[in-house]
Amino acid sequence: MLQKLAAKAVGAAAIAGVGFISPALAQNWDMPTPYPDATFHTKNIKAFAEDVEKATDGKLKITVHSAGSLFKHPEIKNAVRSGQVPIGEFFLSLISNENAAFGLDSLPFLATSYDDAKKLWAAQKPVVDKLLAEQNLVPLFSVPWPPQGLYTENEIKKVDDLRGLKFRSYNPTLELFANLAGAAPVQVEVPDIPQAFTTGQVEAMITSPSTGANSKAWDYVKYYTPINAWVPKNIVVVNKDAYEGLDDATREAIQTAAKAAQERGWEMSMKETEAKTAELKKNGMTVVEPSDELMSGLRKIGDQMLEQWKKTASADAKEALGNYQK
Repeated sequence: MLQKLAAKAVGAAAIAGVGFISPALAQNWDMPTPYPDATFHTKNIKAFAEDVEKATDGKLKITVHSAGSLFKHPEIKNAVRSGQVPIGEFFLSLISNENAAFGLDSLPFLATSYDDAKKLWAAQKPVVDKLLAEQNLVPLFSVPWPPQGLYTENEIKKVDDLRGLKFRSYNPTLELFANLAGAAPVQVEVPDIPQAFTTGQVEAMITSPSTGANSKAWDYVKYYTPINAWVPKNIVVVNKDAYEGLDDATREAIQTAAKAAQERGWEMSMKETEAKTAELKKNGMTVVEPSDELMSGLRKIGDQMLEQWKKTASADAKEALGNYQK
């Protein structure tokens, strides 16, 4: 009887895929990610998975399930937390409704360059680590998107030109931004962008040149304005129980691969900005430098959002902001 119960326990752990089996046995971790294979984040994560498998001599194999094919983007964090999968990637500010600290990198015009983004992450990371640890999650690495630009059918010369447009939203911060600009926010995930524009569900968006090029924005809009609104990040996390179920050598291999992935990812992001902006131009999009009037209006919205953010932000979030602004 005891043998049968033990066998059932091992079998259940194997099905869950979270590593609750002997560290001596080879494991295969399923890893959901939200973006397509062509996205540099996904390429970087696949390189991370290869590094882990090589460093562990095949003891730990990570199978990447891209483009929301295993879990939809909003489900990934909780799938890892609950142990349905041991590891996953998601857009950090997607969970800013849980705590404002998660959304600092998506506050408009708080950090608009890679140097500022690095300083912000250094200030934000200790708080993010603590908050995710409370959810049984271990952050491994974080990689930014290129600075965010504006995609529209017509040239946007001032904030009022956005009024009434159906505006793609992907987190609470961008939803508020759209509302303050007089636009109508619509929640649309990356894989659904082309269809959303084609069917008229959305008419404008703020996103990176990476997402714009990968989703062939030239098929549905004509103008790209690099307003460098913010430099948001993705984060890769692992289930704490799965992580602690590994032996020391495997955990060390994961950490080494994660450090390399973060460094490589930031470099890829910087190169991506130039390359993908050029791709937008090559395919017929008009890249327009933002007017002073537009930038002035957008910064006012950013200042307004920051003041609103301070009124409701947690002590942890305010601590991270204070560290950045020192």
